[in-house]
Amino acid sequence: MKISDIVKPLELESLTENFKDSEIRGAYVSDLLSDVMANARSGDVWITLQTHINVIAVATLKALPAVIITNNRRPDDETIKKANEEGVALFKTNLSTFETAGRLYQILKAG
Repeated sequence: MKISDIVKPLELESLTENFKDSEIRGAYVSDLLSDVMANARSGDVWITLQTHINVIAVATLKALPAVIITNNRRPDDETIKKANEEGVALFKTNLSTFETAGRLYQILKAG
């Protein structure tokens, strides 16, 4: 499954320009950076409330192709710029973390 396959069902708004339509292997849900660094797997989509620039650093470190920020939160321009530079697809959604994770689980399970 590709990143583009989840954009519409998760009501995602892309915050990065021309993201690479990478393969998704799974997902990881956490707001603790140390937890993501310890447990997320390469190819996972990261679902979080966090909006600061360190999110992009962790995503890059763990080779996470996309980050979804929930609850209609929006990162600052510096974070978006860094995501573009690092090739991390950065999205936001109005959905809650719970609903985003549930929908993504169903999509991945069916795909």
